[in-house]
Amino acid sequence: MGVFSQEGYQLRLEWGPEGVGALRDCDVLIVVDVLSFTTSVDLVVGNGGQVRPSRWKPASGKTLRPASLVSATGLVELPSPNGSNLCFLAAETGAHVLAACLRNASAVARRAQELGETIGVLPGGERWGLDILNSGPREFGPLRPCIEDYLGAGAVLAALEGKASPEAQLAATAFRNTDVETAVRECGSGRELIENGHAADVDLAVRIGVSDAVPVLVDGVLR
Repeated sequence: MGVFSQEGYQLRLEWGPEGVGALRDCDVLIVVDVLSFTTSVDLVVGNGGQVRPSRWKPASGKTLRPASLVSATGLVELPSPNGSNLCFLAAETGAHVLAACLRNASAVARRAQELGETIGVLPGGERWGLDILNSGPREFGPLRPCIEDYLGAGAVLAALEGKASPEAQLAATAFRNTDVETAVRECGSGRELIENGHAADVDLAVRIGVSDAVPVLVDGVLR
């Protein structure tokens, strides 16, 4: 058992890429990147499309925003500095990998419990030093835990049944006792997007429980 192990709990939570390693023995891993990777994935899969997560390269700065994907179908290549990378890492553990956001948290939770007994939820967080809106993309910095992904993870965990670790319990409690829409709009990540002309992306991301889409990673594609 490692120093930070959540062994013995059915429902667990850890942050970012390092969290994948800590939760590698889970049957199911759920990636949460509310602003904006998993919100984008939900929109595409909800339309009957598929998403191939791709490695995000700082030199390119390529990104796709949710508002541009409202009507997207077919196969969409979707890079991101957080959620997409987590999908790659989670797949390497051999677990079932799902993508969740505020829109589809309950639907994803139901499917997760059909797939396995131990479920790890992975809020992606942000990265210090990463600015894809203004001065251009740069190399990844240290992880910055963020409100929107914590609440997204909490939305999933609040809909799951089982013995939850303290980390998982607190996230579920935060979701249940927070004005989620206001918190996401007014947190640092939400304000950054809104102030840079991406209010429509935030509008799509804060809609809770509006989607039954359950993106599952199969052969490198979320479908």
